[in-house]
Amino acid sequence: MIPRYSRPDMAAIWSDETRFQIWFEIEAHACDALAKLKVIPEKAAKTIWKKGKFDAERIHEIERTTKHDVIAFLTNLAEHIGPEARFLHQGMTSSDVLDTCLAVQLARASDILLKDIDALLAALKRRALEHKQTVCVGRSHGIHAEPVTFGLKLAGYYAEFSRCRERLVAARAEIATCAISGAVGTFANIDPFVEEYVAKKMGLTPEPVSTQVIPRDRHAMYFATLGVIASSMERLATEIRHLQRTEVLEAEEYFSPGQKGSSAMPHKRNPVLSENVTGLARLVRGYAMPALENVALWHERDISHSSVERVIAPDATVMLDFGLHRLTGIIDKLVVYPDRMKHNLERLGGLVFSQRVLLELTQAGVSREDAYRLVQKHAMKVWEQHKDFLMELLADKDITARIKPAALKALFDLGHHTKHVNTVFKRVFG
Repeated sequence: MIPRYSRPDMAAIWSDETRFQIWFEIEAHACDALAKLKVIPEKAAKTIWKKGKFDAERIHEIERTTKHDVIAFLTNLAEHIGPEARFLHQGMTSSDVLDTCLAVQLARASDILLKDIDALLAALKRRALEHKQTVCVGRSHGIHAEPVTFGLKLAGYYAEFSRCRERLVAARAEIATCAISGAVGTFANIDPFVEEYVAKKMGLTPEPVSTQVIPRDRHAMYFATLGVIASSMERLATEIRHLQRTEVLEAEEYFSPGQKGSSAMPHKRNPVLSENVTGLARLVRGYAMPALENVALWHERDISHSSVERVIAPDATVMLDFGLHRLTGIIDKLVVYPDRMKHNLERLGGLVFSQRVLLELTQAGVSREDAYRLVQKHAMKVWEQHKDFLMELLADKDITARIKPAALKALFDLGHHTKHVNTVFKRVFG
């Protein structure tokens, strides 16, 4: 992942230094377990911990000859450890190290992502409560529908990201498995105790049946979950982009002093952060497909998945971390314009109350078909001639014969549409 979209803590998980350190810990913990089983001398296991060092550049240098990264790593360890290095990797295969390491990295990445979601949830909750009663128009198909509140909009996103959090917790648990079972996963040359021991030390659980690799359905579910989170991230970013359009302008990203919106037009204030989040979300979502295609490996293993995961694991987690952090900042500083919301709500001359009139006519004994025809006749006139909806209705004797003028005016009450806001907030926030 390019530095522009990387945050230090997440990027560090995928560095060579971190990866090799995890490899070393897996190998050293395995030696401890083997020493407990008296397969190797206890002194050798202690020496491996004491002298175990590696040099990333040296490993890459060796790999240029061996064409095998794990062998290059073990060779470099041996250069530091000495004769006791012969006890490293006893009964293990490369996938034991690689897959267990990937599980550790994805679990650590998940912990960062969970903190990111928590920060976003906190921002959404704060702004939702702030605008709990800020009335704005709700839209369907992008067209004015009926009144809502801006707080309700944000509460909906809070609920969505709460679900995302639950999915990520489950995905983390599913991905955090350890395989130290040797070639083709039969434990022929290594005792299952070693796997159990290493798993506990590395914060993982043993893989029930690993073949020679951890089954990739786990990884497919993990990256699919990241894709769903990215889609929720994009949905919120898209809402902000629409609300910032000049013709709408009900909310906009914070525009900092000295910020420039366009190299050509000094007046521009663009939703560049939300657009950036939208683009990142597309990339994260795109990585779900190759993860799904990785499930169908040949027999007990092949490495067609390897090159894919070396790209998608760091890129997807780094981008999602960056995107969630950026989205939190957008929500935290989002500039909201209640007066503009009120202005837009009133632009259609009261048409947002058409359903209430329709329902009241049916309650007064008019068939739904006739009631719809009566209301729509005046609604279309308001659309086309910019009339006042209430005035048009009051002038229609067929309508006032059924609904008294005072009762008709009472139907144009915003409070009717916000009366259950507290109920929804209680459901969402408790």
